[in-house]
Amino acid sequence: MKKTGNVTALYERLSRDDELQGESYSISNQKKLLRDYALQNGFTNLRDYTDDGISGLRFDRPGFMQMMGDVESGDIGTIIVKDMSRLGRDYLKVGQCTEMLRQKGIRLISVNEGTDTFKAEDDFAPFRFIMNEWYARDTSKKIHSTFVAKGNSGKHVASSPPYGYMKDPDDPEKWIVDPEAAEIVKEIFKLTMQGLGPYMIAKILEERKVPIPGYHQKMLGMGLYQSYDFKHPYRWCSSTIVSILSRQEYLGHTVNFKTQKHFKDKKSHYVSEDNWKVFENTQEAIIDQDTFDAVQRIRGTVKRYPNGWGEVSPLCGHMFCADCGGKLYIHRRYNGTDKNVFVCGNYSKQPIRTLCPTGHRIDEDTVIDIIRQTLKYVKSDIENNADGFISRLQDDSGDEYKDDIKAKKQLISKYKVRIDELENLICKIYEDNITGKLPDNRYDILSKKYEEEQMDIRDKVNTLEQEIQNISSSETDCNRFINAISQYDDFEEITPYMVNELIDKIVIHEREQRGAIVNYTQKVEIYFSFIGKLELPAAEDEELTEEELAEKKAEMDKLEARRKRLHENYLRRKASGKTREDYEKNKAKKKAQKEERMRQNPNTYGIPVNEYKKMVAKA
Repeated sequence: MKKTGNVTALYERLSRDDELQGESYSISNQKKLLRDYALQNGFTNLRDYTDDGISGLRFDRPGFMQMMGDVESGDIGTIIVKDMSRLGRDYLKVGQCTEMLRQKGIRLISVNEGTDTFKAEDDFAPFRFIMNEWYARDTSKKIHSTFVAKGNSGKHVASSPPYGYMKDPDDPEKWIVDPEAAEIVKEIFKLTMQGLGPYMIAKILEERKVPIPGYHQKMLGMGLYQSYDFKHPYRWCSSTIVSILSRQEYLGHTVNFKTQKHFKDKKSHYVSEDNWKVFENTQEAIIDQDTFDAVQRIRGTVKRYPNGWGEVSPLCGHMFCADCGGKLYIHRRYNGTDKNVFVCGNYSKQPIRTLCPTGHRIDEDTVIDIIRQTLKYVKSDIENNADGFISRLQDDSGDEYKDDIKAKKQLISKYKVRIDELENLICKIYEDNITGKLPDNRYDILSKKYEEEQMDIRDKVNTLEQEIQNISSSETDCNRFINAISQYDDFEEITPYMVNELIDKIVIHEREQRGAIVNYTQKVEIYFSFIGKLELPAAEDEELTEEELAEKKAEMDKLEARRKRLHENYLRRKASGKTREDYEKNKAKKKAQKEERMRQNPNTYGIPVNEYKKMVAKA
């Protein structure tokens, strides 16, 4: 037997659950019991190892780890505990621990259970280990049932309110608004509506030295970080901003059961939203529903990062390709005009033109001008006759909505048939595997494949059902759109906030003739928030004389001839490789300019200093 040390380890542990059992489980009582036993039985060189307030399901306890470290170093010869549950309540790990101690020749004594590994084997030890774990499991179930009952009744189950709220001093079960933090929450939503992403919002708050949520709550004497030492109390993270933007609690709702954990787990983990329990209007709202919905739409369409070119375009995240459905991304054009151009993101993905045949290029200024004129017309139409606008809108969109809903329902029926087919296939290969017709490895591959497809289709069905619900509700949302657009008196400046509030998406079709830069036609469809796409009446042609008609026709023929000539030039340049040569040349130029801008403005994330200061000032 391996030689062991002469230290007698006295190990005490107390968890919060043990505190409910009375004083006999207290650390002081355990220490007295173990010391009296050790002295009465001739043990010397006593050393205490203590874990106070830590569950026996955890084995990263500081006192326990220190003791096991001394075991490994050969210092300890004997370990004495009040009972085996003090070592832990996971029967597998406790069993491994006791076996390791036996192999090292270390004596283990449990005072209350009369166990001494040097005197005799304890045949009942494995059963005690199981019962100790059963106790922890049973306690966990009781706590969980109380927790669930409280959550199902609509009461808050979170240990502390989210940033922006605090507990009511008169009733801790209720949340009230924290004025200082609530203003920051509102500002974060506002900045998102203005087109800034989480990264830039975090940097702006950090530069203004706004305390981060944990530090702010610590200063108020609340939250989970009372003893935490904040080394960077003003360093906001993008993940914190994202979390704030997604919390339904700011609508005034209680959201319970967002996380769960096994009774052996140290930390909780998030679960899908269909497992959440939402109780509406339980506290004062900080963010209104329309703003919250708009922000979720923004967060779902595009991620915004500083791109070295200044402020984010107001159209970013709203532009979509009519052919492939992909997003259009903004680029800087280098042909002397230095303009922003939107291009379909799928067009250039390799192999090029496989996901989308053309780039659907369109100038940012062109789309903004279309939006400006459209909003002016709609605002004027509403001011002249709001009731007529609502009536016309419902008449125009009724058939479109019905057709869209019908198509989505047909697709859902098709998906559900496939789900049933997959379920039958899973049952069949299971039976074949049980009877030996299908090998285990082949069964595992097919089962995984079928289950993944089934899960993917279920997600698609849930998405379609949600879209149907959104379409149906949007038929009655005319007033919400009217209220939103009525807040604006002037549309000369199209801001990100305005676009995010009033417009859902903008669909870009390809121009009729690629390479033409004059007199070309390109269809643009605008889908507004709440009401969808508007079909504006065509402008009435003014009556012209024969001479005026002839003059107009001659002008159109001249423009058509020029467009044709430019298009032919484009085709020749493309065939000769000149187009690709220019692209590569501009690509290198763009990279060099961006690197130079980053070198000159290292502390403003590549954005020119004057533009960066404007962004911070606006915030």
